[in-house]
Amino acid sequence: MKYRLIERYRERHSITLGNPKLALMDLVYHDVSRRRGSTTCWSATGWRSGPSRRRTSGWPCTRPPQTTRAKLRGEFIRAAKRRRRDYTVDWVHLKLNDQAQRTVLCKDPFKYTDERVAKLIAWL
Repeated sequence: MKYRLIERYRERHSITLGNPKLALMDLVYHDVSRRRGSTTCWSATGWRSGPSRRRTSGWPCTRPPQTTRAKLRGEFIRAAKRRRRDYTVDWVHLKLNDQAQRTVLCKDPFKYTDERVAKLIAWL
């Protein structure tokens, strides 16, 4: 889908693959934020073909796989939201945004229990 989108844009505007606008489209395509994400921007302009519709709701968001680090992220996010704490999460980092800036690095994608994450949640 991303390839078709970029190719259509490239052909419509007669630009080469090296054009910085295409590099930006490549990056923005993966932005899932509701304010600046690609699906939000494209749907605002009327571009709403099949697989482009937002699919960030439902059971994958509420019940992450229980045998991956997604379980740890989910537990941390739920606890932080429940306690109204400021936090930052990416693929491998769980960070409590307080004065101590406590952070846990979760490198192993298949490790779904971690005492360090349990301690971080306890600090919430």
